[in-house]
Amino acid sequence: MSNKKFILNADDFGMSNAFNRAVLEGYNHGFLTSASICANGEAFSAAVNEIIPECPKLGIGIHLNIIEGISLFNNEKFNAGYLKLIYLSNSSIFMGQVEKEFRLQIERVLKYTKADHLDSHVHVHAIPNIFEITCKLAKEYGILQVRTQFEKFYLIPDVLKHINLAYPPNILKVGLLNSYTLQNRKIIKKYGLKTNDYLIGVGYTGMMDDKTVYHGLSAIKDDSIVEALIHPCFYADTKKNKDNHYKEYLITQNMDLKDKIQRLDFEIVNYKNS
Repeated sequence: MSNKKFILNADDFGMSNAFNRAVLEGYNHGFLTSASICANGEAFSAAVNEIIPECPKLGIGIHLNIIEGISLFNNEKFNAGYLKLIYLSNSSIFMGQVEKEFRLQIERVLKYTKADHLDSHVHVHAIPNIFEITCKLAKEYGILQVRTQFEKFYLIPDVLKHINLAYPPNILKVGLLNSYTLQNRKIIKKYGLKTNDYLIGVGYTGMMDDKTVYHGLSAIKDDSIVEALIHPCFYADTKKNKDNHYKEYLITQNMDLKDKIQRLDFEIVNYKNS
């Protein structure tokens, strides 16, 4: 009997009303099972007060964010890129600030709702020293799962998704995050936490659609927990509903894709029932 589980997760929940609307529509009229909320997002209040109450079975992750927006710790604007954060992660002073920021973000979310996992904006928590803090806080606050980013290499039959300026850097990110995951799985075990086995959504960042999800899942044959991360938006201005974020929203509405996923023997779940 197969024990393959699939989580469709919307990152950046609470960032804007367009992200919030996509979560609501994805849950009520599609097969979105999980969403990760930004505690410092501009539409956080609307997310926790208007959207989450309408989605009682939606799994909620906390999308830890030290890349953009305003810090809850010191009210300053974040301005560090990923490479700088890798460098700064070796500073005990900086890591103390990260822990305080993460703690405030976690506590802000938990005032309104339960959370079933932690992840982060632009995968900053994958940096091993930051991952250690993330797991420490997950354990402290009773959050049982933390996202890891091991993506199995696969190709889809669409040449345009490979001959562009985005794909080569994405593959480099896959290599970096895969190497981090090999280290971070040891930290997961150290804290007695759980994680997903695979992630889909790094190699084709900015190009996610039904094909990338389907072929990514088709490449995974073993019993495992697989998360596909998307960044869906549903704009009030229909002229904007042509960008990549809207295409990612359409993934949540694709019932043919849902059927294909189930025919691959994946049960569609979220972190709390995985």
